[in-house]
Amino acid sequence: MGKTYERIAGRLREFIEQQPVFFTATAPLAEEGMVNLSPKGLTGSFAVLDEETVAYLDFAGSNAETIAHLRENGRITLMWCAFQGPPNIVRIHGRGEPVFRDDPRWPELIGHFPGIDPGPHGLRAIIVVRAELIRDTCGYAVPFMSYDGDRDLHARRFAREDDESLSAYFEKKENVAVSLDGLPGLPLPLPPTPGSA
Repeated sequence: MGKTYERIAGRLREFIEQQPVFFTATAPLAEEGMVNLSPKGLTGSFAVLDEETVAYLDFAGSNAETIAHLRENGRITLMWCAFQGPPNIVRIHGRGEPVFRDDPRWPELIGHFPGIDPGPHGLRAIIVVRAELIRDTCGYAVPFMSYDGDRDLHARRFAREDDESLSAYFEKKENVAVSLDGLPGLPLPLPPTPGSA
């Protein structure tokens, strides 16, 4: 039923890149810590960097659990499901890291996302994931669902923020600078968006 892949290439890569939504799962090292599971979407916010590495844009939100867990231990699983066409589920188990705006790698990484304007979404990090295990499974029980399009609510909400007001927004949120488990989350204040000065 399941197959293990050595790299992200060919039909596997095509499948991943065609899905309008994927999910991320992370957890802290502490046994009593909370496992985090998040849906990710927005066309153009995911990229395959090479045959072992993927990345996605981390936009403004009310929490920063994924960032906190990656800063602590780096463990992450990404999952894609086929909601249309032949059934399939793909998981990439790997190690991830958040790359922040003041990282020298930022300009090169952001170039991998030409299909989306990150400005209106309050982009705060780029999550880079190096695959350690790539597997698919049948997905026979995943229902058919149609994709009607991206919501515009996120861009409409955060388009009115600049770097300073976005930092102020994050500072007011209980679980952005510090995770639910008390781990360091998003470093605040945010560095300026490169090229915005």
